[in-house]
Amino acid sequence: MLWSDSERLRVVLALVFPGNKVRLEQSQRCPATPDCPQTSWKAILHPMPETLPCVEQTPLSGDAKTAVIWLHGLGADGHDFAPITPELGLEPDLGVRFVFPHAPKIPVTINMGMSMPAWYDIRSFDKRGQDEPGIRASAEQIETLIEREVTRGVPTHRIILAGFSQGAAMTLFTGLRYPHKLAGLMALSGYLPIADTVFAESAPVNRDAPIFQAHGAQDPVVPFQLGEETRDGLRSNGYSVLWKDYPMQHQVCLPEIQDIGRWMNEVLRGALSVDA
Repeated sequence: MLWSDSERLRVVLALVFPGNKVRLEQSQRCPATPDCPQTSWKAILHPMPETLPCVEQTPLSGDAKTAVIWLHGLGADGHDFAPITPELGLEPDLGVRFVFPHAPKIPVTINMGMSMPAWYDIRSFDKRGQDEPGIRASAEQIETLIEREVTRGVPTHRIILAGFSQGAAMTLFTGLRYPHKLAGLMALSGYLPIADTVFAESAPVNRDAPIFQAHGAQDPVVPFQLGEETRDGLRSNGYSVLWKDYPMQHQVCLPEIQDIGRWMNEVLRGALSVDA
């Protein structure tokens, strides 16, 4: 396994300073000499949020080589998409570990304030009704899951971040801003929250990350138009989006699952080939 200098350093610091999220910034660039390396790094340690409970599926044999962190939708939990994985047809030698976290339970305004698993509160779908503090807090928890995969031997460029509905929103918000290379992003029946902020904070390292986006044409929960607007916004900001739509409501269907499997096989094969 080949790791970049920054990945190796992050793993070492995570082991030396457990309970902290490690963020690296390039602090110096100059011609490579014995006294001055070409790139030096400044490590910034932040207290790590408590790791969310998860449902996990490990490879049938051997250690995990790649990982998919899959975020559920509003009111569901980490068990929601676990039964789908055998239907994806993923190649066994990809060594995929699936991680399905449970969102914390919070009151949700559009559901009459009832407490349920949610990544953030939803007051409305317009800009004024979006729960930016809640979105940012969940993004930190998701980043913690990514960092945990790194400490378990899976570098970030072999990790797909995926989600459905509200989980898709968190996938895009977190993944586009994440400062280390990811294998890809998958957003099902979702949208990009506080889009202007995301694009202003986007990480150049993930500008070319493959994005799979899918939506039901008759979706009554997250309107199809929101999905299209998200797709168009991503493309106009330079992202490559593989878009699929299906004659369905707010759900997944077999043709979509098959398309997801083909996309994941391609993306993870490419991620592993980087280290070959």
